[in-house]
Amino acid sequence: MERHRASAIRGAGGPRGRHRRRIPAMVVAVLLALAGCDGSGHDLGEPGPGRTGPSNTDLALGWGFTHTQYSADSGADDAVARARRLLAERALPQNQAIMGWGVGNPEPAPGAYDFTDLDRRVAYIRSTGAPPVITLCCAPDWMKGGRPGAAGTNWSTRSLETAPLPAHYADFAALAARVAERYPDVRHFIVWNEFKGFYDDTRRRWDYEGYTRLYNQVYDALKKVDKANLVGGPYLAMDSYGPGDQAYASGLKGPWGSVDQRVLDAFTYWNKHKAGADFVVVDGAGFTRAGRLLPDAFAAADKLTAVSEWVRGVSGLPLWWAEYYIEPEASGWSEQRRVAAQAVAMAALARGGTSTAFYWNPEQRGGPCPGCLWRPTQQGDGGAPLAMYALIAKFAEVFAPGTRFTGVEVTAGADTAGLRTLASAKDVLVVNTLDHAVEAKADGASFPLAAYEVRWLRR
Repeated sequence: MERHRASAIRGAGGPRGRHRRRIPAMVVAVLLALAGCDGSGHDLGEPGPGRTGPSNTDLALGWGFTHTQYSADSGADDAVARARRLLAERALPQNQAIMGWGVGNPEPAPGAYDFTDLDRRVAYIRSTGAPPVITLCCAPDWMKGGRPGAAGTNWSTRSLETAPLPAHYADFAALAARVAERYPDVRHFIVWNEFKGFYDDTRRRWDYEGYTRLYNQVYDALKKVDKANLVGGPYLAMDSYGPGDQAYASGLKGPWGSVDQRVLDAFTYWNKHKAGADFVVVDGAGFTRAGRLLPDAFAAADKLTAVSEWVRGVSGLPLWWAEYYIEPEASGWSEQRRVAAQAVAMAALARGGTSTAFYWNPEQRGGPCPGCLWRPTQQGDGGAPLAMYALIAKFAEVFAPGTRFTGVEVTAGADTAGLRTLASAKDVLVVNTLDHAVEAKADGASFPLAAYEVRWLRR
């Protein structure tokens, strides 16, 4: 029987849950072209000449995406098959939560399991040959003080974002172990999501002690199932504020703003008191909590580099971004500008040494699907790739983990500062962040760049 499922559980209001954008319904084709010339200009996204990105294939999965409510595993048969063939071409790593985002309650009552939905999602990921990743969130109602039983599941955002009660941390850890036993080929597990339900209203800070206790029990349970299981956390939202809001300012700052000190405190505590971790997970946006892009829409991505470098420096672990955003809510951006911003964001993450990053795929049932990776499979013509998928698939191919980055220069006269690049010995990514066309030059060869064009050059 069809049950109600949570879709984009993104949080709202204060630090307890970040406000997430709804992407405007506007889709414009984007040009992703290959050209046989050398180049580049402004060096956002470059980890520095000669630096090599992480290459451990177990901990550096590269560039992938997260399944949301209406994903490629359901819909018209031909569209589902078409999407499967598309995803099998690149086998991008795919992430799925155990409850919500298209999956029902996995344990409606103590000891009564229902993995129907999760089985379907994991089976679909397997069918594409992609590395599966499971996010261990969210928790059944009875672990949060609610009623047991599938019929009693409260699918409201507020309920779903509630953390398990401390008395049920062990029960959640047992559920995590059951999931790991059920899918023995899944090796990568993320514990919880954005500290949901772990904000202390009284102390006005994160309850990082509570999260760390939950994390440690889950970590131990997963390692008991199989020592080869790879576990990471804390999946904190790296919120930032603009210069006018200094109440929680920290030393991790730049023209893009200042990261909330309470977030850094939470990360530092978890890092010190965790039972162990194979990789570290965060998420965040280039814009501030007020939705401001500082100093401008594209330079704001520098925050992703700064945060990546800080997290890697503090933890010493491979860095994963479970989610990353550069477009504020109701931006009104065209799809071409949206894809250009995504390219700049991915370059910024690469510059910071990111090992793995998941694009949050905003899939929906039908109609225009701004920012989506493929046409919704709930439509007969669904499953075909969209511009965002073309970008991420190409980025994953060209800048896979272990890529050695090099210096590069592309010019466009007075418009050179509007070009953003990332380069390896063989390939160059060039992004025109301007709202008008420019004539660019690399190694004496000229080539046109349309407004917000993403261009790949072969060296």
